[in-house]
Amino acid sequence: MRVVSWNLWWRFGPWAERQKAVLAVLRELEPDVVGLQEVWSADGENLAEWLAGELGLHWAWAPSPASERWQRRIGDPSVEAGNAVLSRWPVVEQAVLRLPAPGELDDGRLALHTRLATPTHEVPFFTTHLTSAIDASAVRCQQVTALAQFVAAHRGGTAFPPVVTGDFNAWPDSDEVRLFGGYKTAPAVPGQVLFDAWEYADRAAPSATWDPANPYVGAGFSPAVRIDYIHVGPPGPRGLGHVRTVRRAGDGPVDGVWPSDHMAVVADLAAAG
Repeated sequence: MRVVSWNLWWRFGPWAERQKAVLAVLRELEPDVVGLQEVWSADGENLAEWLAGELGLHWAWAPSPASERWQRRIGDPSVEAGNAVLSRWPVVEQAVLRLPAPGELDDGRLALHTRLATPTHEVPFFTTHLTSAIDASAVRCQQVTALAQFVAAHRGGTAFPPVVTGDFNAWPDSDEVRLFGGYKTAPAVPGQVLFDAWEYADRAAPSATWDPANPYVGAGFSPAVRIDYIHVGPPGPRGLGHVRTVRRAGDGPVDGVWPSDHMAVVADLAAAG
């Protein structure tokens, strides 16, 4: 089962050209499940719906309850922001969690849960987008605690471990990422461990998903760092859900256009069916 996590940079920059580049990358990757952040919806169109239609996938979408904070940045009050899931298999269950944040930072960040009905197992799949302020680690710790509880509430009833994708806006050794994983410090939910899929990567492979080499990030804005993640619970029976490979994608221009300001994370898991 191929899983992708990708922040699509909403409606910023040359978005119409970028969405074609996003499609080209996803078409080449041939994913089974995709967790997307910063997905736009406007005038009856939805980027996730369009991608799903082009790729022949099912889709689910959760709009931000505070899109106006995003809209002010592009001067267009008609465009919504949200998280989405694309899936080879039908979405049979869906739930949304609004992540906690103080008023000055609350721009409607969410976690979206979908349960995917594969031929052999249901897959509890999540995608999320945490607060982006560099100095907001304490807020993100609150958010990953709520996220971990959300995962615990929706992970049961299947042998397939939970899969959590998202833009955590946090470095791999940060308090919030360690807290969410629960194997380098006490877990946010007692007994719940979620492995960072990159633990299985080739240590020599480029890992930064936020990289000044990308012109949308801009040289000098920040160090190159991995802030996008795929987390997976310990493997189920017969290694179900075990991470086999992981790498980044979307790490260059397509027909002269970079797809997003983030690079994608791609993980191959032991198959669901």
